[in-house]
Amino acid sequence: MARTESTMLTLGTIAPDFALTDVVTGKTVRRDDFKGSDALLVLFICAHCPFVKHIEKELAQFGKDYAGKPLAVVAISSNDAVAYPADNAAGLKQQAETFGFNFPYLLDETQEVAKAYDAVCTPDIFLFDRDWKLAYRGQFDGSRPGNGVPVTGADLRAAVDAVLAGKPAAEDQKPSIGCNIKWKA
Repeated sequence: MARTESTMLTLGTIAPDFALTDVVTGKTVRRDDFKGSDALLVLFICAHCPFVKHIEKELAQFGKDYAGKPLAVVAISSNDAVAYPADNAAGLKQQAETFGFNFPYLLDETQEVAKAYDAVCTPDIFLFDRDWKLAYRGQFDGSRPGNGVPVTGADLRAAVDAVLAGKPAAEDQKPSIGCNIKWKA
């Protein structure tokens, strides 16, 4: 299991635009659809990665716990779905339905959105404030497959709670670690 660390994009970076298809509804979802939220959380995930599989149940719970709060959440898969068929639209839809994701799950077939966000791994997590400035880019929590640490989402929850309260996220942000995004040849 290869481990790739997040690039730790510079804090303050503005959330790049996107317009991608939701694998569950078939509708186009745009960054601008989330205007008016106090924060925007963009998650680069996929269906096949063991690091994502390790947190997907708690990720779904996270979405439920923050439902009704002024946090917009969107997940994006940018993997090469030809080389990794579990990450095609049908596979992602099955994952979303199995775990009850209550947020849009988008397919980045061209991989241009992942490149715009400088996303490199799954999961790769980006939290933007109400002005769409990057406030947090780091791990979900300290749990990894096989390390025995419970999956809680503690790091992300602390960052989201701070940003929703109008405060900065903690300065000590540990990079997310996961499988590399499966780039097209």
